[in-house]
Amino acid sequence: MNELKLALKIVLADKFFMYFKAHSYHWNVEGMFFSQFHEFFGNIYEDVYGSIDTAAEELRALDEYAPISIEEAHKFKTINEDEERPSSVTAMLQNLQDANTKVIDSLNKLFELANSQNEQGLADWAAGRIDSHKKHAWMIRASLKKTEG
Repeated sequence: MNELKLALKIVLADKFFMYFKAHSYHWNVEGMFFSQFHEFFGNIYEDVYGSIDTAAEELRALDEYAPISIEEAHKFKTINEDEERPSSVTAMLQNLQDANTKVIDSLNKLFELANSQNEQGLADWAAGRIDSHKKHAWMIRASLKKTEG
């Protein structure tokens, strides 16, 4: 498998596992700010989920098969899965921030490879997804900041 196809499989797997992480936090968040974070995690998982199909279709356009099972996708992910339910919203946000950073890293690698191989449509899609994930990064960082008073 060439480097571009591998990079796209990593993006697909990372996005899938980030989607699931955000969705599980949406389901399991508790506390005083439940409603706010339930919606926040929902917005993230919906955005990430909305981009997974395009990643798989881009693989098919490169004449490569998308993973056929969770087990196969697991082989390509760089995101750490939670061993247990995070104990706080802060822990959820930190875990999601780590996952999002890995998605950005895998998207940057894909963008570079797509540009170098004149796959401009794929590079354009990756650039758009990088922007989306940078927005998630900003929002997660802002949510993790301590407020004064």
